[in-house]
Amino acid sequence: MLVTSVVLDQHAEEASFLAVLRDYALRAPHYDIDHLDKLDNRLDAHLDGLRIAAPGGLETLLTQLGPHAIGEMFVCVVLAFEAANAKVLSRLSEHLRSALETERGYLMALGWLDWERVSPWIERMLASPEPLFRRLGLAACGMHRHDPGPALLAVLSDADPSVLARAARTAGELRRRDLLPAIRTHRQHEDAATRFWTNWATAQMGDAQALEPLRQFAEQPGQFQYRALCVLLAWQEREPSIAWIRQLVQDPRDRRIGIQALGLLGDPVCVPWLIQQMSDLPYARVAGEAFSLITGADLALLDLELRDLPDFDAGPNDDPQDTNVAMDPDENLPWPDPQLITAWWQAHGGDFQAGVGYVLGQMQSEASFRQALAHGQQRQRIAAACGIARFRPNEVLFPTSAPAWRQQQLLGRTGVFGR
Repeated sequence: MLVTSVVLDQHAEEASFLAVLRDYALRAPHYDIDHLDKLDNRLDAHLDGLRIAAPGGLETLLTQLGPHAIGEMFVCVVLAFEAANAKVLSRLSEHLRSALETERGYLMALGWLDWERVSPWIERMLASPEPLFRRLGLAACGMHRHDPGPALLAVLSDADPSVLARAARTAGELRRRDLLPAIRTHRQHEDAATRFWTNWATAQMGDAQALEPLRQFAEQPGQFQYRALCVLLAWQEREPSIAWIRQLVQDPRDRRIGIQALGLLGDPVCVPWLIQQMSDLPYARVAGEAFSLITGADLALLDLELRDLPDFDAGPNDDPQDTNVAMDPDENLPWPDPQLITAWWQAHGGDFQAGVGYVLGQMQSEASFRQALAHGQQRQRIAAACGIARFRPNEVLFPTSAPAWRQQQLLGRTGVFGR
């Protein structure tokens, strides 16, 4: 019995840790769909250990729920929905009300579970008097690309800004063009999240008036910056994009996002300048990422990395007086070797045409964006999904955060998932 308890604790601890790691990996620059698939399989293996031990596995997790227990909440929600255990789901709802940080774990679980597991509860969530559960119901519909029908129009006049924001996001993910007028009314909402998701959604339905608000988000560091940038450069015309990027790269404060923008624009004319930035430590790795996004050159695979890594730390340190607490967004990118990359570009640059957008070495097109979805890293895949949306204006957005097996199934239908 003691061994069983120890094993249960290990499964619970590992599953909770891997759930949080997976959440990070979905936006990481060094995870592709194969890495995500391996991570998902590891997570599911520990969930299996807890499933076999039911109900002991679930009880073990419930005792570990705390105000910051995002991973534990994920695992509890998955097991409770799979068992259709209304009593435990009620307990989790009570915990959620008093520990809002754990909402992230609940939301992650709704996206992980099969739609058949969660669908019986969604209508009840959408009709809940509590904004928290309306928000979660909308998130589940969006993550599964399942249209809730008339309920979506109703919540687009919700009094709670967080519900409005999620409603706009879900409408954008589903490409509900019929809801454009209702979404547009929130274009200048005082709540930043509502304002962002409103313009994010309508931009991907061809609304040119949403581009200026998205430019403002793309110029501000924060959770919306990269998403805004991807949509903006997918839909904005080339000349305005070039003029805007030129301004960004001239200001050291905006240079990093300007470099990312160059990668997304994909014009090989900027490659020599990107190589120059690889000698400037704060911008070196993101310049390498932009170079790879344009050319398709894998710096690690082609041995184009520095052999002696520089002494550089952009993340938080042990100094309690230092206000920089943000993690280095480029931490897991390779350090490019400017000399080796210059030689590579001299050998291969003639294969690229100036004035044309490229993604991973191919001219930007629906087919090349789909290839990037199949073979790119997560940051590249997020951008590729936005690129495909421009070519497929009536299709739901590709879900780059879905479980890997579900993404592979969707990619298999397009015939691009072969190696």
